[in-house]
Amino acid sequence: MSKGEKCWHALVRGRVQGVFFREYTRRKAEELGLAGWVRNLADGRVETLFQGEASAVEAMGRWLRTGSPLSLVEGVEIEERTPDPDRRGFEIRYD
Repeated sequence: MSKGEKCWHALVRGRVQGVFFREYTRRKAEELGLAGWVRNLADGRVETLFQGEASAVEAMGRWLRTGSPLSLVEGVEIEERTPDPDRRGFEIRYD
């Protein structure tokens, strides 16, 4: 983990399920070199956690406010977390 690394946890609400939001999130995270995960929640929101270089994390936070082409993001709640030095890769979770 580098000194300039950040970790953000985000909850995204709107039309974000059934519109490939998780897949686009995974692709964007990988493009930015981020580690973490994304999953659907039972209440219709999408939850994601991502970490990496600060500028990439901030770029991901901006991207979440628009989302995938078919999504309609109504709001994003972001909370800073402590980066995990062992976190690698970015996955879609189905739990």
